[in-house]
Amino acid sequence: MNTSWFGTIFLLASVLLAPALAEKKPPIPLASVNFVVIRDENGKPVRNAAVVLHPVEENGKQSRGGIELKTDPEGKANYDGVPYGKMRIQVLASGFQTYGNDYDIGQPNLDITIKLKRPDRQYSIYEDHPNDKQQKDQKPQ
Repeated sequence: MNTSWFGTIFLLASVLLAPALAEKKPPIPLASVNFVVIRDENGKPVRNAAVVLHPVEENGKQSRGGIELKTDPEGKANYDGVPYGKMRIQVLASGFQTYGNDYDIGQPNLDITIKLKRPDRQYSIYEDHPNDKQQKDQKPQ
């Protein structure tokens, strides 16, 4: 009877004290990231651009999930609470090329300026291209 009583007390004490004695993980450091999205040709801000943050795993693959922000009329967006490590930043805005790059977040405050470019002209087979190597007067063999 005494051994079962001591066994019960020991089991109860170990269950109650185990979480207190367990090693706690250090908190993950978080950063505040500020974005400024501007036009490449004149430096004017791009309003309402979508800034998407995706965590990147150690193998270089993009993790599931992410955060989407919108820029204000001054082209600014910010997010507090970005975990340290690699982040893939994508910026999408109507009338501009999509921007994408990986950044190492390793400091408490980070300012990122992104310059968006207009799309290049598309190549058309229906237009004359004087720089093409093929001459028009050559006959196909």
